[in-house]
Amino acid sequence: MDIIAKIKDEITAVIGNACATLEEKKVFKFEPGYLVPIEIEIPKEKKNGDFSSNIAMKITKMVQKNPRETATLLLENFDLEGTYIERCEIAGPGFINFYLKPDWKYDALKLIDKMGSNYGKTDVGEGKKVVVEFVSANPTGPMHMGNARGGVIGDVLANILKYAGFDVTKEFYINDAGAQIEKFGKSLEARYIQAIKGEDAIEFSPDWYQGDDIKEHAQNFIKINGDKYIDAPTEERQKALVDYALPINIANLKTGLEAYKINYDVWFAESTLHKNGEVKETIDALKQSGLTYEKDGALWLEATKFGSEKDEVLIRNNGIPTYFAVDIAYHRNKFAIRKFDRAINVWGADHHGHVARMKGAMNAIGLDGEKLEIVIMQLVRLMRNGEVARMSKRTGKMITLSDLIEEIGVDAARFFFNLRHSESHLDFDLDLAVAQNSENPVFYVQYAHARIASIINGLKEEGVVIDKDTDITLLKENEEIDLMEKLAKLPDEISICALSSDPSRITRYVLDLASLFHTFYNAPLCRVKCDDKNLMKARLFLITQVKTVIKNVLDILGIEAPEKM
Repeated sequence: MDIIAKIKDEITAVIGNACATLEEKKVFKFEPGYLVPIEIEIPKEKKNGDFSSNIAMKITKMVQKNPRETATLLLENFDLEGTYIERCEIAGPGFINFYLKPDWKYDALKLIDKMGSNYGKTDVGEGKKVVVEFVSANPTGPMHMGNARGGVIGDVLANILKYAGFDVTKEFYINDAGAQIEKFGKSLEARYIQAIKGEDAIEFSPDWYQGDDIKEHAQNFIKINGDKYIDAPTEERQKALVDYALPINIANLKTGLEAYKINYDVWFAESTLHKNGEVKETIDALKQSGLTYEKDGALWLEATKFGSEKDEVLIRNNGIPTYFAVDIAYHRNKFAIRKFDRAINVWGADHHGHVARMKGAMNAIGLDGEKLEIVIMQLVRLMRNGEVARMSKRTGKMITLSDLIEEIGVDAARFFFNLRHSESHLDFDLDLAVAQNSENPVFYVQYAHARIASIINGLKEEGVVIDKDTDITLLKENEEIDLMEKLAKLPDEISICALSSDPSRITRYVLDLASLFHTFYNAPLCRVKCDDKNLMKARLFLITQVKTVIKNVLDILGIEAPEKM
């Protein structure tokens, strides 16, 4: 159950019934089959009520009355019996503000107590199948900062979607075919030859992979196979090296992501699309769409017809499908083969131009491109001592995901990377991430949870516990009311996050909740341990629910909720 959703439903019903009554009285005249969305918002300022609607301004032309007159007529015909609504007022040009009875806040607390770890869950997803594909780093080297941010965004978004009632699959797309693997094979081959015959034996192209991991793979391959492949044909030699090194890299990706608290439901290999003929099937479907043509021996897609800046090659003049063609086949697999209702991809900002052509390609093969949703992620700058941190202390190269976790820990990394909207550039302060004070947001939230646990345990030792006679209507201070209102909003926040694909909202929500708790804790009139035993129990009940909600959100974020700090 979602108290906020229930109240919105009540307000919607009150407005709808009033409209129907006025139409019956022939005061309002609506067009047949009219349907005006009733927008309900939470005002920024409390003086404007608990909820507000602009419905009077929305229907003013239809009913041929000015907004304030429309709002007045609506109010005169509101039936508030059996609702949380206490009174209504007209404001400004015709806004209707709704003021609620205090019961809803206390009911929200009771609901949290009843639902516990399930509080916040909604059914807005209606069990629809969603696949969230994120990270999908090339298995040719270690993960970088883009993978680190994308990993948290995708993982937390998937967790939120599950909380919102979707049937969610977390997926990693393994690029184990195509140009990157060809380059990987050439890089390994060159290092293998150099290791046996010397560096002058073969020139190492600047376009190949330069990392020390390539050298390590070659050396380890030699320990197993010696010079067995030194005189083998290039194709055979490269295949043997890739067959050896690629599974190791994929295993390292899995291990690194598990250390980052990311566990996938599916590891989908690109190679399967080639083996089972789905790439060919997809290209045939594109040909049938009438949007392809041949030029210079290659097959092209008229991508400009659906928003792309230029047409795209599907099959090169050497007969090999492009990455774009394979990507279309992969997304066709999601919708046409595995029947997902919604597919969400977390992509870097450099893929922004790929969005329109991929949606258009889905439409071209008879699928709904709008079901494909792209979460664009901007770049991250790591900062240390006020300057950009570029080098890893351990390797002397760019900081990898494993370097970051080793330096600041998983909790800080996951919290910081999801603190801003994905489309916002992020300056990640490494010094702040390890600070043990209230300036560090993850410490601030975790400390709130630990502080509550300490209070609860301390009172329990003194024999103070919540019982069925606890009177929570004693909670009337502003700080208590603010906490109750914030707690009540979690399910609504979950639904908004899920439908907008913005997981950063939930991080900011728990940060705001922690701030409200610390304000409550430091308020002289809100001491939990006080002389009034009934009030003490009421406040104990309140902070117990705060602890539950913080824990639930930290679980969604994949972050520990410590009992002690």
